[in-house]
Amino acid sequence: MLCNHKGLAKTSATPGKTIMINHFIINKEWYLVDLPGYGYAKRSKTQRDKLEQMIAQYILQREQLANVFVLIDIRHDPQTIDREFIDWLGQSQIPFCIVFTKADKLAKSKVEPAAKAWMEKLLDTWEELPPYFITSSSSRQGREEVLNYIEEINRSFQE
Repeated sequence: MLCNHKGLAKTSATPGKTIMINHFIINKEWYLVDLPGYGYAKRSKTQRDKLEQMIAQYILQREQLANVFVLIDIRHDPQTIDREFIDWLGQSQIPFCIVFTKADKLAKSKVEPAAKAWMEKLLDTWEELPPYFITSSSSRQGREEVLNYIEEINRSFQE
């Protein structure tokens, strides 16, 4: 959705298919990197642990890392694994934002309350909340907001 190229990143109805780190160069200037999901996947505990370790190493050791976009399906209540990952990012002082996905799959009247409820749950331990965006790849909702956020981040590196 962000790149206006439907087939750019492979998606699947089955969670956990991505097991590699995929780099996409954008405008020959910066990279958008797609990491495997850290959540649900029909894999052995050993395989999940290896993926988790690969993701953590990439995030912690990538000096050029400007921001992590944590994608969360807005249709679901906060999951422990999402919360643990977000808390780990904060404790590790990794800049990140939350991108709520699949907003088109909820009634319009439920989208904003669902996002706000999710963010309010973070207030039990977070003093300052990370930025968040509500998106839908099919309706393009949130595309401009996310692209503007990326532009702000990129501009901060040029100053």
